[in-house]
Amino acid sequence: MKRILVTGGAGFIGSNFIRHILNKYDDYQVVNLDKLTYAGNLDNLKDISKNKRYKFIKGDIADAKVVEKSMRDCDTIVSFAAETHVDRSIHGAAEFVRTNVFGTHTLLQAAKKLKVKLFIQISTDEVYGSIDKGSFKETDPLFPNSPYSSTKAGSDLLARSYFITYKLPVIITRSSNNFGPYQYPEKVIPLFITNLLQDKKVPLYADGMNVRDWLYVVDNCEAIDLIMHKGRAGEIYNIGGTTEITNLELTYTILEMLGKDKSSIEYVKDRPGHDKRYSLDITKLKALGWSPRHDFKEALETTIDWYRANKPWWTKLIKCRKNIKY
Repeated sequence: MKRILVTGGAGFIGSNFIRHILNKYDDYQVVNLDKLTYAGNLDNLKDISKNKRYKFIKGDIADAKVVEKSMRDCDTIVSFAAETHVDRSIHGAAEFVRTNVFGTHTLLQAAKKLKVKLFIQISTDEVYGSIDKGSFKETDPLFPNSPYSSTKAGSDLLARSYFITYKLPVIITRSSNNFGPYQYPEKVIPLFITNLLQDKKVPLYADGMNVRDWLYVVDNCEAIDLIMHKGRAGEIYNIGGTTEITNLELTYTILEMLGKDKSSIEYVKDRPGHDKRYSLDITKLKALGWSPRHDFKEALETTIDWYRANKPWWTKLIKCRKNIKY
């Protein structure tokens, strides 16, 4: 039976990935290592918590003893664990450096020692920086513009170095902006949805002309699954949703779906170092047989319906949410 260690599995993408794996494969076991920071939530996995093929370990990826214990007897490591919110990184980068860089180093060291068969480093399109025209390819240089993306770029380079120097079988994935169920309500889509469900305004940065490529989380999980089985060690794979829209267009779409008008928008001062546009070339991943299955607007409607139906899940989080300027 294949045994996978998923780090950060109580977070948004990690929990969706664990559910995907356990539902798809009867012969896979999953160990979930998560520190349970503010964004880690075991309620995300309530439906599979009693599955005999699932095990949860509370721990920090920067703790070598916990990491080695959790990783023992695992064939594959899929590392989602990270501090991910750009705004929080601007207010204080130290925890991002500790978790995203030192934590990744700790995982790589243990993987090398235990001779794991595959280490998948989950990263982001933000490591490339902003692009005016065209789309980033996996071979493009990294020009991160926030403390968050800089620490993710650092962890990517560390992971690559372990493949080059130690022959550790590492694959790096870089996805565009994910959305879907179980996303902590500080990122733009769940923040806007939950605000509007409470009849509050939505804070839109500057003129809203920044462009993002949106990827439904289920499509991302399917892509990572495919890469885990068919990807080549030492390679990087972009995972894009092929849906590029401005933040203003996104806002108008969410407003329309929730029966609100433009009066619900509150234009706020732009954040420092705000990237203008992200875009990924996914030719390499398409060659493996993947492309996003879900229509953006249909997936967004599904996401809104999920937040409507799961008010207790997000209201509890909002009450505990740290004061961050969005």
